[in-house]
Amino acid sequence: MTKHLIYLASGNSNRFGENKLLVTANGKPLYLHGLEQLIKAAEGDPACVVTVVSRYPEIRSTARQMGLRAVDCPESRNGLSYSIKAGIHGAGPCSGDDFLMFICADQPNLTAASIRKLLDHASPGVETARLFWGDSPGNPVLFSAALIPELMQLQGDQGGAAVVKNHRCLPVQADHCGELEDIDFREDLLTVRAP
Repeated sequence: MTKHLIYLASGNSNRFGENKLLVTANGKPLYLHGLEQLIKAAEGDPACVVTVVSRYPEIRSTARQMGLRAVDCPESRNGLSYSIKAGIHGAGPCSGDDFLMFICADQPNLTAASIRKLLDHASPGVETARLFWGDSPGNPVLFSAALIPELMQLQGDQGGAAVVKNHRCLPVQADHCGELEDIDFREDLLTVRAP
């Protein structure tokens, strides 16, 4: 079994007004906060493979320097579904017992511990698992590779939630509520925890 950790770093940042992923937050680019936690979560688990999807050369270059797969996705400007599909293609061939986790790059307070808890649910019979805070669902989401055909049917700005609603989903509690918060506006940067 392979656990494909797909980091989605291609957003349009329409509400932010500029490319938020490259804005410095607590001493480093916003996207790097989550990516470092993702790498930490994957450490020591040879089944984990990290793939970064981004249409931004700076992010792809950093990912490659860190020894990660990096996939260009210029079509991501047309919606989230394009980044998801690029990540699936970039992950390479999957077997039926593999899993894919999609992690959004604009959640800088996500922790390796919560990612690891979600990864621990990658086992036979699991269709999906999702990070929650209380009753509120969030990201990341873990999918059985058996659901790849449905993920590949997503259109426009549809995300994985459109697939999750059709399957059993295991709720996994985040360590703190801030992990599910994403950065949409400049004032949201005040919520980014120090590294």
